[in-house]
Amino acid sequence: MSAEQPKRLLVVANETVGGSALIEAVKERAQDGASKVIVVCPQNQPRHGNVIYEDSVVEAVGNRLKLTLSALREAEIEAMGEIGDADPYSATMDAVDYHDPDEIIISTHPETRSGWLRRDLIDRVREDTSLPVHHVVVDLDADRGEVTHVLVVANQTVSGEALIERLETKAERGRHRFVVLVPQSDGAEGASERLEHTLEVLNKNELEAVGQVADADPLTAIQNALDYYAVDEIVVSTLPEARSGWLRRDLVGRVKATTSKPVEHIVVDEKGGAVEEGSSV
Repeated sequence: MSAEQPKRLLVVANETVGGSALIEAVKERAQDGASKVIVVCPQNQPRHGNVIYEDSVVEAVGNRLKLTLSALREAEIEAMGEIGDADPYSATMDAVDYHDPDEIIISTHPETRSGWLRRDLIDRVREDTSLPVHHVVVDLDADRGEVTHVLVVANQTVSGEALIERLETKAERGRHRFVVLVPQSDGAEGASERLEHTLEVLNKNELEAVGQVADADPLTAIQNALDYYAVDEIVVSTLPEARSGWLRRDLVGRVKATTSKPVEHIVVDEKGGAVEEGSSV
């Protein structure tokens, strides 16, 4: 194939999009001559809450793409990313029609956890495109030894100095990736501004962080985030009890009771300073 017609590789993945097995498969194809890589991430719908915030769904997919493209850049592979249809077959076929790839990689969870495999996605795409289709199984549990993924949940305290210092301390102990979640209880605009400031500070300090504004109910926001992202532990930041609606509703206890993740609670005052240590389980 001539230099004017680079080999095009289409990568289709959702929750497994940042998995190390997938990154390695792309690296192998790049070494074999694939010089144009397109990563398509289908949307997945939240399973919790009565209202679906489409912006939140799209933002979560965009964050997963950011992390993947960053991992590929570390491997010296330039790639472009796009958000696809919620149906993985439609997302794949749309991308095939638009990008005209030479080869496809589809990444899934192991068979016992993969809805895509139960819908026979691999064989359908292989049959309907007549292209080489490579199936990569990503076991996110096996990836957890390399990077600790932390879900950070905060609203009014999200830009507090004490919370940011806590995240920096974690990063000093080993490689961490942070997803900062801000429930939009006081309107999306204020939440977005606080989130943007926090991400700017974390990225300036060379912490790997993405974030999004989420469902107004913090427990629903956390439950949906566990579907969107690989998470090893959760940090919940609140105001002191006298001023925190989250604590009056026992958010920390409910998160511990409804998830299998270690939960750390940090109390931050109105000026951003730490008030006391919360507990971890």
